[in-house]
Amino acid sequence: MKDIINVIGAGLAGCECAYILAKNGIKVRLYEMKPICKSEAHVSDKFAELVCSNSLKSEAITNACGLLKKEMEILGSIFIEAAYKAKVPAGQALAVDREIFSEYITNKIKENENIEVIAKQVDDIDSIDGIKVIATGPLTSDSLMNSLKEKIGDDSLYFFDAVAPIVEADSIDYTKAYFMDRYGTVGSGDYLNLCMSKEEYLAFYNELINAKTANRHSFDKLVLFEGCMPIEEMAKRGEKTLVFGPLKPVGLENPAINSKPYAVIQLRAENEEKTIYNLVGFQTSLTFGEQKRIFSMIPGLENAVFERYGVMHKNTYINGGRLLDNNFCLKSDSNIYFAGQISGVEGYVESAASGLMVAYSIIKRLNNERIEFPDTTVLGSLAKYVSTENKNYQPMNANFGILKPLDKKIRDKKEKYTILADRAIKDITQFKENIQL
Repeated sequence: MKDIINVIGAGLAGCECAYILAKNGIKVRLYEMKPICKSEAHVSDKFAELVCSNSLKSEAITNACGLLKKEMEILGSIFIEAAYKAKVPAGQALAVDREIFSEYITNKIKENENIEVIAKQVDDIDSIDGIKVIATGPLTSDSLMNSLKEKIGDDSLYFFDAVAPIVEADSIDYTKAYFMDRYGTVGSGDYLNLCMSKEEYLAFYNELINAKTANRHSFDKLVLFEGCMPIEEMAKRGEKTLVFGPLKPVGLENPAINSKPYAVIQLRAENEEKTIYNLVGFQTSLTFGEQKRIFSMIPGLENAVFERYGVMHKNTYINGGRLLDNNFCLKSDSNIYFAGQISGVEGYVESAASGLMVAYSIIKRLNNERIEFPDTTVLGSLAKYVSTENKNYQPMNANFGILKPLDKKIRDKKEKYTILADRAIKDITQFKENIQL
């Protein structure tokens, strides 16, 4: 094949797409603006940077994201390969050392003879000929978005995403903390827990809902995505919202404390050495000063040293349901594909998964064939969601609700998810055998 595929963006989706194409003998030009310039959320010069949490969610196939990871593994995903190389303890979740993860993918991309890396920010989509995969992520530059708008009209949408703060492990007061996974045994597990009494929680809550947020004048009107709600916005929905959400104490009771905790904050290790911890569920747009003041009210974090404060940034995505087919190809221009969060999937794993699907779609296209991912799989269900018109179109995470229903109704949720997962694994395995690349 003499075709050269242009992939714009070396994030999770772009790297996944480029790798799958290259592994199948297709030449790829991978355009990446780093290190020449970075968005407000990027820190590293490496590819596949994880800018928010280091968690890739559950490994269990009875969890939709866990099942998606298994489907991707079956299809040869570099994202999954890297994740297991960089894995750190996190209970049932697959969490990674983000530096090891990004470095592994960066090296794999750069050493592949079929991939030419071009350090350049693409401002005009028409400046590149041939098949193009736009995988510039939720932080796509204004110049490229303006170029895309000329092709898609005003169908670009947006929401705001927030990042949780990270604290140094040595600055935590461990006399007020205990290791335990939910419903686990105190002293074991991967999560560090900090308890609050009702009085402590109410004091924290009142400061949180009245705190100063970062200046948003540079953004358009505020549109928040439900799956990544800033903790202060969540708190404003009601006094008990947090204790039924990210601060839920159920299953985390510490027998060393006489009374049951009213709220529990969980911290998760950010790296293999456990030198820094992420405040789980504490995505925020508070000013740095307010974060230091208010989050230091949490028992055990009175003297916390913040390695990274939470930030809020603008995430861009297109109205895929109106614009894309189920191969993530632009209906109005067959030479343009979208992959990653800009296409309308939400989450690390989902973004990489879309890049994988785009790669397989292009491979089959170059053989004058079309691919259809089974709607019994999470992969196929995401492709169907992204390409189905919806007047309330919003980014979508992996979930069992979008899969093709079972023929019979099963009330027990665990049994139902097990059957759905077994069916999906069987069908994606058969799919792999049938595509004959």
